[in-house]
Amino acid sequence: MKPLLLAVMISLIAVPAFADSCTATSADKKLAGAAKTSFMKKCQSDAEKSCDDQAAAKKIFGAAKTSFTKKCVTDAVGS
Repeated sequence: MKPLLLAVMISLIAVPAFADSCTATSADKKLAGAAKTSFMKKCQSDAEKSCDDQAAAKKIFGAAKTSFTKKCVTDAVGS
């Protein structure tokens, strides 16, 4: 039952760090080619740092931190 409770807690606290995803922002800016690649790389790096900071602030560690960070970064970067 603990893993289920953990999954529910993570889904409730995993709030995107960014208002718009990196993908949406790059589309709004009409980026393409090398400019888009560079922007997406920096945006993902910033998202990873922000999500790690959020996990630390919420005192999330171990597998829960990995799961939280993965979802947080996915939400921030977009698909």
